[in-house]
Amino acid sequence: MAKPNLRVEWDPKYSVDIEELDTHQKKMFELFNDLIELRQKKKDVKAITNLISDINDYGKAFFAQEEKMLKSRKYPDFESHSKAHRQFIKSAISMRREIADEAGNLTVENIAELRDWLVEHIETHDSLYVPFLRIHEYIDNVTRKN
Repeated sequence: MAKPNLRVEWDPKYSVDIEELDTHQKKMFELFNDLIELRQKKKDVKAITNLISDINDYGKAFFAQEEKMLKSRKYPDFESHSKAHRQFIKSAISMRREIADEAGNLTVENIAELRDWLVEHIETHDSLYVPFLRIHEYIDNVTRKN
């Protein structure tokens, strides 16, 4: 039986119109795809736990940058948005703990669930701040011209 393709590819529909944040999204997708591949190939636990740590660390840096930008613009839903980020990090830490105890605890489904959270967050929560930031960019441009 063939393994299902659980890879997720970045698509322009995920774009938040900020190249640096789009680059972070792409890297997160790449990390999840690597993790799925490691798990499907039943690689050693150390490689898998290290990659989960990488996802956690990279996620923290990515979210911190996004939050800094949103906070500087006084994004009205900032608290809710950053709370969602913290939940993702907690889930990644829990996943790492679970497999540190027993490698068999990590399933491809667990990985896909966390990955799907990221995709859903980008499609729903992140997409909400795009118009807000566009308006601020427009105002900044008009102000600079005057």
